[in-house]
Amino acid sequence: MNFKTGLKHGIPIALGYFSVSTAFGLIAVNGGCTAIEALFISMFNVTSAGQFAGVTVMASAGSYIEMAMTQFLINARYALMAISLSQKVDKKFTTLPRILLSTFITDEIYAVAMGRVEDISAKYYAGLSCLPYFGWAAGTFFGAVMGSLMPQILTTSLSIGLYGMFIAIVVPVVKTSRKTLVIVGVSLAVSCLIYFTPAFSKISAGFAIIISAVIASAAGAILFPVEDKEVS
Repeated sequence: MNFKTGLKHGIPIALGYFSVSTAFGLIAVNGGCTAIEALFISMFNVTSAGQFAGVTVMASAGSYIEMAMTQFLINARYALMAISLSQKVDKKFTTLPRILLSTFITDEIYAVAMGRVEDISAKYYAGLSCLPYFGWAAGTFFGAVMGSLMPQILTTSLSIGLYGMFIAIVVPVVKTSRKTLVIVGVSLAVSCLIYFTPAFSKISAGFAIIISAVIASAAGAILFPVEDKEVS
């Protein structure tokens, strides 16, 4: 598989990323970022959920510790994806290309790469990552510019679309998995408890995300432990 094939397979991902990152651009501008700052965030991070959470922490004047912990919890899955993907690359995919191209591991790119029957070459993976990367950056800049030109009341209204996007992602999974439903429910309950309880009013948005994620994850591990398969 060559670079051109990778480009072709990356087109649908790029189109999807453009629309989602447009919402991020709007959110970033609402949070106090300039269009260039929002663009740089997308170009040097390439992590949708992490970026949205990061802007939330920044907008609430959170600490560096909050930012670091939030990003670690949200983006830890990429380390597992990288380990899994490293077992599928061909022998010519050497260390340096792995280090450079690991930046572009996302849920969608990982899914497409792992879905291929053949081993993944460095050229194919570079092609697969190329258009989604620029689509994500371009969408961010477009959303940020539009956000800076539109009235504040309109950008705030459009930002609600972000919550709709997350609901659209979560609901289909919840409908087919009772375990996911329980874990999401725990996360929502903890988040609401922190938000509506006066004693927790001083907890910032960043730490609220961290606490909700940790408690929900712990609940999932306790209630639905993964059983080790016996080796025959």
